[in-house]
Amino acid sequence: MHTLRIILALGPFVLSALRDRHRWLWWGAPARRTTEFHIARAEALVTRIAGLGPTFVKLAQVFASRADLIPEPYLTTLGRLTDQVPPVSWDAIRAQIVAAYGREPDRVFETIDHAPVAAASLGQVHRARWQGRDVAVKVLRPGIEPRVEQDLRSARAISGWAAKRWRSPHLLGFQALVEEFAARISEEMDFRLEAEYATEVRTNFAGNARVMIPEVMHELTRQRVLVLQFMHGTRVDRLVPGGVDAGLLAGLVMEVYVQMMLVDGLFHADPHPGNLMLSPDGRLVLLDFGMMVRVPPELRLKLIRTVFASIRRDPLAVAAGFYDLGLIAPGADPAEIARLCSILVEMASTRTTTTQRIDTLLADRILQSLYDFPIILPRDLVYFARTAALIEGLGTRYDPYFNAIEIGTPVVMRMRRRILRSLGEEVEPSVAEIASVAGFAAGRAWRAAREWLGGWTAP
Repeated sequence: MHTLRIILALGPFVLSALRDRHRWLWWGAPARRTTEFHIARAEALVTRIAGLGPTFVKLAQVFASRADLIPEPYLTTLGRLTDQVPPVSWDAIRAQIVAAYGREPDRVFETIDHAPVAAASLGQVHRARWQGRDVAVKVLRPGIEPRVEQDLRSARAISGWAAKRWRSPHLLGFQALVEEFAARISEEMDFRLEAEYATEVRTNFAGNARVMIPEVMHELTRQRVLVLQFMHGTRVDRLVPGGVDAGLLAGLVMEVYVQMMLVDGLFHADPHPGNLMLSPDGRLVLLDFGMMVRVPPELRLKLIRTVFASIRRDPLAVAAGFYDLGLIAPGADPAEIARLCSILVEMASTRTTTTQRIDTLLADRILQSLYDFPIILPRDLVYFARTAALIEGLGTRYDPYFNAIEIGTPVVMRMRRRILRSLGEEVEPSVAEIASVAGFAAGRAWRAAREWLGGWTAP
């Protein structure tokens, strides 16, 4: 009955989407859809998902980073689900605290606010005072474990049935994402694990004065209650436009995630703007360490080789990296993949807006090529794609000409020695790398000078 309720809730949207291609579902011309129609349908879908409960909200947040599976405007609209989770009543939160400590909240904390400062899909945060310090008390939603288990059974049943009936790479990607989510979600509901992860990440960034990780109050850590240092700041997606250097902000975020992914091998697997803040003194604050992923050395090595290939603007090496990472679907035409990589590498070095880059892809039928020979995102790369989407979204939010490769190249090259040493690799740069980085720097300097001269001579 629970699965049936989910099907009845989401089924009309699936049927509507099928009619986008065939008016009569299996035959006929595509139904006419306007931009306004897609926006209205996306809003209605988000409202329906929010009504299905925290599990589907959390799952939709994961899908909100999958541009290969979800088109706009649905991608952006799903991303707003972070702010649409209704809070749990104080009585329910108080009961959870009492169950955890065997005492009333006012016997554990000097003060605790009854109104939450944040309500997420799995937990809720209240501000409190403990031993004279401002702390954040994170409490697991009551009854969430059995609800998540029930929801996952239904989601697996639906995705498994659909993937067997229609062997679409997009449905296979959907099924893989559900399985990855199911593998991680149980860890996220044990706050003792989150406390260990937060402490490890805090240790890893201890020498970085530009990054802040909250301290864990271990004596108060319980399975369903976690107490951390209260951090002040503004969400990175709510900064004042015009007062933000998009390059510096994105570069700092990129540096943090490159260190976690390629140096430390412990990756923050829930990257969205609600988990990142900018402190009043300009430092980056990382929050929520419930979902973390260990990155094995062999995967880190494949990733960094592909990154270096893109920096060298070597499309053949980029394509080889994609194959090595398992990103290319079986049966894809190697010549078409090579052409795709050549265009993507060329676009990465061109100063254009996101809209202009998409128009270029459309004009060259690259998006159609991606649909015909879809990229398959393996389970272990799902969260890296979310990070890429986060950085791209942050940059373009404050600078329409933001280019992730242009910002990321000096970050990666500056960290190159640390990355390779952590993998036991040779740290001396090759002649090709030196030449490519020098050429990149010279080209960037020439473009900046040309733009400055153009502005100086303009009437």
